[in-house]
Amino acid sequence: MTTDRSATRGSLVDGARRIVVKVGSSSLTTAAGGIDPARVRQLVEVLAAARGGGAEVVLVSSGAIAAGLAPLGLKRRPRGLAAQQAAASVGQGLLAHRYQEEFARHGIVTGQVLLTVDDVTRRAHYRNAHQTFAKLLELGVVPIVNENDTVATSEIRFGDNDRLAALVAHLVHADLLVLLSDVDGLYDGPPSRPGAQLVPVVSSEDDLEAVTVGSAGAAGVGTGGMTTKVDAARIATGAGIDVVLTSADQAAAALSGADVGTHFEATGKRRPTRLLWLAHATSGQGTLSLDEGAVRAIVERRASLLPAGITAVGGAFVAGDAVDLVDPDGTVVGRGLVNFDADELPALLGRSTRELKHALGTAYEREVIHRDDLVVL
Repeated sequence: MTTDRSATRGSLVDGARRIVVKVGSSSLTTAAGGIDPARVRQLVEVLAAARGGGAEVVLVSSGAIAAGLAPLGLKRRPRGLAAQQAAASVGQGLLAHRYQEEFARHGIVTGQVLLTVDDVTRRAHYRNAHQTFAKLLELGVVPIVNENDTVATSEIRFGDNDRLAALVAHLVHADLLVLLSDVDGLYDGPPSRPGAQLVPVVSSEDDLEAVTVGSAGAAGVGTGGMTTKVDAARIATGAGIDVVLTSADQAAAALSGADVGTHFEATGKRRPTRLLWLAHATSGQGTLSLDEGAVRAIVERRASLLPAGITAVGGAFVAGDAVDLVDPDGTVVGRGLVNFDADELPALLGRSTRELKHALGTAYEREVIHRDDLVVL
C-alpha cells in the first residue's frame, strides 16, 4: 500500500506544472524573531531545484512580523495591531532582501507581491492581481507573496498565511499546494502525545472525524496552527487542488514526490476566483435580512438580490463591502459585495427596481448585490 501511495505522490508532483509553496514563520526564524539564514537558504535551494525540474513556483512566505521583532528589541510577537504593523514594516524588507539574495545565487529573479482581501474580491482589482502573477511567471520570476500586514487591519488576524496560500493557489491556477510547517504532517492527535499516528492521506471529511488538531506553537512567532492548515487544505482541495502538508525539513522530499507528510486529495472543481475569495477571505461588514422568496431566489436560482426581498439592514458598510445575507431564522445563507451604502438601503426595502427608478432616478434601478458578486454559503 505504501508503494501505491508513493507512485501516486510521485506522479502528482511530476505532473504539477505550477506549484504554490507556503512556509510559516517558525520554519524561517529563530524563537527570538530573527531570520535564520541557514533555514532560508535550505528552502531556496529546494525551490530552485523544483524550478530546475521544470515547475513554476510561487512562494507564500510568512515571517515579516517575526523578522521585525529582533531589530525592534521585541522578544515576542506583540499583541497590539499597531506594534504588529510596525514589526511587519521593518521585517518585510529584511525578509524580501534575504530571499532576493538567496534566489540570485541560483540565477533566479524574485518579485514581491503583497496582497489584501480587496485585491482579489473587488472587481476592479482581482483581474489585475491575476494578470500580475501571470506576467511574473511568464518572465521566469518567482513571486514571493505575503499579506500586506503593514497597512491591513483584518488581514493581521487572517489565520496566518495558510488560507492565503490556498486562495493564491486557486488564483494562479496551481496544480499543487505544499504547506510547510514545523510538524511533519497531520496527526490524529497532538504529535507529542504517545501513540499519536500520522494521517498519510485525507480523501474526504470522513478521514478527519477522529483527528484532533492544535493551535499555534510555543515559539510565539506565528499565528497559525494545524487548524488553519486543515482549513487551507479544505479550501484548496474543494477547488480541485491537491495539497501536501509536511515539515520544512522535508520540503526536498515532498517536492521530489516522496511519500512524506499528509496528502489531501482534491475533491472538488475549480470555482470562479473572486467567489472563492469572497467565501473564504472576507467577513461580513453588515447584514441584510431576506424574506423567504429572496432566499429561494438566491440559494436555488442563484439570482441577484433586489431591494424588494430585503426586510432589514444591520451594521455600517459602504458600497463595495462584503455583507452577510441571512434568512428569516437568522442563518447566514450567502455573502456578497453590496452596491449601496448602509444608510441608503432602508428607503429602498420592499420596493421594486421599477418603482425606485420612477421615484429616485435610474441610478437606483440596479441590484443590491449582483449575482456575479454573490456566493451561497
